[in-house]
Amino acid sequence: MKKQTKSFLLRALILAIALTFLYLPIMTLIVYSFNESKMVTVWTNFSLKWYRTLFNNSAIITAVGISLTIAFMSAITSVVIGTLAAFVMVRVHKFWGESAFLLFMTAPMILPEVISGLALLLLFVTLGDIIPVFSDRGIITIWIAHVTFCSAYATVVIRSRIVELDVSIEEAAKDLGAGPMKVFFVIILPAIMPAEVAAFLLSFTMSIDDLVITSFVAGPNSTTLPMLIFSSVRRGLSPEINALASVIVFVVSCFAFGLWVLTVRKQKRKEKNAQMIAAALRKENAKTLAH
Repeated sequence: MKKQTKSFLLRALILAIALTFLYLPIMTLIVYSFNESKMVTVWTNFSLKWYRTLFNNSAIITAVGISLTIAFMSAITSVVIGTLAAFVMVRVHKFWGESAFLLFMTAPMILPEVISGLALLLLFVTLGDIIPVFSDRGIITIWIAHVTFCSAYATVVIRSRIVELDVSIEEAAKDLGAGPMKVFFVIILPAIMPAEVAAFLLSFTMSIDDLVITSFVAGPNSTTLPMLIFSSVRRGLSPEINALASVIVFVVSCFAFGLWVLTVRKQKRKEKNAQMIAAALRKENAKTLAH
């Protein structure tokens, strides 16, 4: 009993230290976002002043809109490319250039962002003489740059799910007359949908968080939120940035809590259905034995 108590206390202590290390800076940032003073490290009075200033700042609102637009576009495109690439990796076992295909699909995951950003910048500068849209770097160039590295992560996530699929179900559908497209959209796609959602969220998060690559390929009229925050911090800490970070933490927390609630409800629904099925089977077995 004493050993179990000591083990529990040790685990609780380690968990408390880890949570403090991870979340104490965030909590400090949130607390000081309600500080009336311009000095972020000197507390004076409680105030919502910086939140009002934040929502009246047109530059930040514009940057948020640009970041969300690019992140949404990048996530959708990355999921489509990742699904196609993962399907080729798993189902097409041998083809010419297979090793090169695997290398090029996963290379953005291990390449330093500085190298990727510089390479993309040189590419867009070269193509700018041929295609005018690349000469004036903006949302399109940032979107292409984000897709190049987000699609690699999406491919890995989706591939791990496709590997686990039962091929016999697809073969049975083909035997019943279903074509390749119908098999994919009716059987494969619903089966890998959790991986698709995970890849979308991962790509969305990585796109909206990227700073290094975006700094290389962005133009003067396409400032994203990370670029705006970084430039503001370089000029000095501002409580307005604390308020912005607090809003982001609140939105992400609400989203995560909502997903958790949906997951719990879905799990309870599955358990309830399993119990109803088990009870029905017991009744059926009891009737069979009675006869």
